[in-house]
Amino acid sequence: MKKTILFIAVFVFICSNIFAQEFTMQDTLRGSITPERAWWDLNYYHLDLEVNPDEKFIAGSNTIRYKVLENKKKLLQVDLQPPLKIEKVTQDGKVLKITSKGNAHFVHLKKKQVKGEFNEVIVHYSGKPKEAVRAPWDGGFSWKKDENGKHFVATSCQGLGASVWWPNKDHMYDEVDSMLMSVTVPKDLMDVSNGRLRGVDDNGSTKTYHWFVDSPINNYGVNVNIGDYVHFGEKFKGEKGILDMDYYVLRDNLQKAKKQFKQSPMMMQAFEHWFGPYPFYEDSFKLVEVPYLGMEHQSSVTYGNKYNNGYLGRDLSGSGWGLEFDYILIHEAGHEWFANNITYKDIADMWIHESFTTYSENIYVDYHFGKKAAEEYVIGIRKNIKNDKPIVGKYDVNSRGSGDMYPKGANMIHNIRQLVNDDEKWRQLLRDMNKDFYHQTVTTEQIENYVSEKSGMDLSKFFDQYLRTNKVPLLEYKIDGNTLNYKYTNVVDGFKMPVRFSINGEFEWINPTTEWSSQEIKGDLSKMLIDPNFYIESKLVN
Repeated sequence: MKKTILFIAVFVFICSNIFAQEFTMQDTLRGSITPERAWWDLNYYHLDLEVNPDEKFIAGSNTIRYKVLENKKKLLQVDLQPPLKIEKVTQDGKVLKITSKGNAHFVHLKKKQVKGEFNEVIVHYSGKPKEAVRAPWDGGFSWKKDENGKHFVATSCQGLGASVWWPNKDHMYDEVDSMLMSVTVPKDLMDVSNGRLRGVDDNGSTKTYHWFVDSPINNYGVNVNIGDYVHFGEKFKGEKGILDMDYYVLRDNLQKAKKQFKQSPMMMQAFEHWFGPYPFYEDSFKLVEVPYLGMEHQSSVTYGNKYNNGYLGRDLSGSGWGLEFDYILIHEAGHEWFANNITYKDIADMWIHESFTTYSENIYVDYHFGKKAAEEYVIGIRKNIKNDKPIVGKYDVNSRGSGDMYPKGANMIHNIRQLVNDDEKWRQLLRDMNKDFYHQTVTTEQIENYVSEKSGMDLSKFFDQYLRTNKVPLLEYKIDGNTLNYKYTNVVDGFKMPVRFSINGEFEWINPTTEWSSQEIKGDLSKMLIDPNFYIESKLVN
């Protein structure tokens, strides 16, 4: 009997530990700044890649130039996911030993690494990369064909990691300073990648397209797009001068694209007004048609919304305003400011990308259709909020938070605009943010502190509430003649937030906390309406 009880106890203990272990060593190797990453700083990549669409096969190399931050001979971590294989790694012409742990490959350097010096390793690799199942959410290579039977190929890899298709330092904290992409494709196809086209080599049966990025770029923002593309473009007179805006679309879609992409300069006009200058004038702006919905690849924004307004023709807000613009064009381009200019260091802070960029849809509507329309739009997307788990994910294990980072995050930011209560001050805050964090990787703490400082309000408990819990603040109130009694429940300790309400169109402010307070109000309190621009719930109690 005692042995049976002991067996059951041990079995329960083992099972509980198995199921409690949410993450693996691979998650840590992918999601943390390991010692084999920390000692060197990325400076330059040259990704030299040949793509064979007939065989769904790729082969090439990536030259990785880095600055040594610490002395001594070291292990250097390079990431590459199977079924792709590293064939060899060299430094100064010498082949180096590699020790692998799953997707992480540790290069044994022979050369002494001297602090302050720049060195290079060249990683040669090949194979049939993972095929995207449901791009861009489950990324990899999308191997498709257009209506004329020609190959139509593209990459996408956020979350999964750029190492699904090329070897790199696959962590967001360290962005490469500049990058050259040399992509070889069949001669009847074109490759469009990030930055500006430097030149095209005619190799006979193939062509090599050389694209150069002159700005820091995150790994998942790097892309390859291959198809029977045609090009058109325009010049935009922006805040930093003339911006080249280029469009690459399938041959048969040229006329549809010329009509739909008229929204591109409208987007640029709105976002430069609210967020500041486009962050990559040196690299131009591109929209590139792809065989999936779209993605915020830096200076090479991909588009697959079928030339419809809305999200594949649907209004995600239910307000009607969502059909006044092309969701993918506006949303993915908005990421040039929030994702590509200001970039999270850890995917746990992905809300910095998605909350602000979902809010950018609201800003676009505000600029072109007015403030009331924008309010109706952002309030409308609340119906998509699940409040299933916190928006901030778990750190150092490549784990993102709730998908509520899109609609709830946008409403959280819209709520801050109400608290600032000065639209010009709010606009300047957003513009300053893009200037002060220009081409930087950041943390949630940095953004929280910045918004608190610039707004002049301590928003620490506000962010705790909306980012780290799935609770919606509940404003409970009682009416006693002309006296309004109120307090918040369903909130974190110490939460307090002013809120606005109206009576017959006249607005008043109250300052609820977690304790009952009262205020004498002029007017008929039975006609009191809480301003819906605040993302809270309210309840009249006895």
